[in-house]
Amino acid sequence: MFVYSVRSSKLKLIGLIAVAAAAVIALLFITQRGRPAMGGAIRLAAATAQERATFLSQFGWEAGEDPLEVSEVIIPAEFDEVYAKYNEIQKAQNMDLSDYAGKRVKRWTYEIRNYPGYEGKPGVVQANLLIDKGVVVGGDICSLELGGFLHGFDFPQKLPAITSAAAADADVADVEDVDATVAAAGTTG
Repeated sequence: MFVYSVRSSKLKLIGLIAVAAAAVIALLFITQRGRPAMGGAIRLAAATAQERATFLSQFGWEAGEDPLEVSEVIIPAEFDEVYAKYNEIQKAQNMDLSDYAGKRVKRWTYEIRNYPGYEGKPGVVQANLLIDKGVVVGGDICSLELGGFLHGFDFPQKLPAITSAAAADADVADVEDVDATVAAAGTTG
């Protein structure tokens, strides 16, 4: 009888541990649903249209379904002052284009439909995703207006009032300078 009692306790203990483990796994699954993987890390997958839309939505952006442009860009082997400033924006969002210096990447450009203050102005604000082998390696959100803005993927907490004069003091680059640098570095369409 003593042996039977010990077995029963062991089986109950094993069963209790299994139920507790299942409950913990279920709780973790439920609380992490809809969040980026790896404890808040951003999902960088961008091989498909759905993955690119998901990438932008992680930051709160509503983008057009189809890209406005897809082009091949060569990241310069050596960064000039403007590209170095652009790379600082990338580093601030845990991306570093220096790892891709001299390499070709795809630039996918999407219309942003929900930028604060620009909701009624279609085509003015765009997202540029720099993608290598189906993974986002850099990019920005920018305005095409004269004296517009350019910043990382984070959704702004207030309206940008940054022009090229203020860009030197902020984590923002002048759109025209960056576009000219990218074009000079070898953009092909």
